[in-house]
Amino acid sequence: MKKLFAIVAVAAALTACNGSGDEKTSTTDTTKTPAMDASKTADTAVKMMDSAGKMMDKMADTASKMMDKAADKMKDASKMVKEEAKH
Repeated sequence: MKKLFAIVAVAAALTACNGSGDEKTSTTDTTKTPAMDASKTADTAVKMMDSAGKMMDKMADTASKMMDKAADKMKDASKMVKEEAKH
C-alpha cells in the first residue's frame, strides 16, 4: 500500500506539473502562489487515492466472490467423491 501511495503521489505531481501548455505562453499570473499549486497537487493526489481505494475495494470484493465460488465447487466435488465411495 505504501508503494501504491508513492506511485500515486508521483503521478499526481507529474500531472499537476505537466500543465496544458497555455500557461507557458501566457503572461505571469501574480495571483497564483506556490501554496495554491501545492494545494492543487494535494487535491489531485487525494482524488487519485480515492479512486485507487475504490478500485482496491472492488478488486477485493471480486477476489472474495471468486474464493467463495471456488469453495462451493470444492464442497460439491467432495460430496460427489463421498457418494462415489459409498457405491
